[in-house]
Amino acid sequence: MATKSSPEKLAYQKKRNAEPLQVKRREENNAARAKLMREGKVKKGDGKDVAHITALANGGDNAPGNLKAESEKKNRGWRRGENSYRVPKDV
Repeated sequence: MATKSSPEKLAYQKKRNAEPLQVKRREENNAARAKLMREGKVKKGDGKDVAHITALANGGDNAPGNLKAESEKKNRGWRRGENSYRVPKDV
């Protein structure tokens, strides 16, 4: 069941999402997903994330050799300590 966020949390999220660094990251991730969609490797609603082999935060880019499609759980698992991925430098 979803819970309603507090006005303070919503204000913080809105401010954070407007920061130039966050906007740039979102643009880079959206461009990577669009690239793999054009190649037919991912589709809307397929439950897959576009992963960067070398994370953008660690100097990676959107070059074709640095992108792969993988499950959401595997791509985001490092946040929960499930994978051996390195934590980005700016986190």
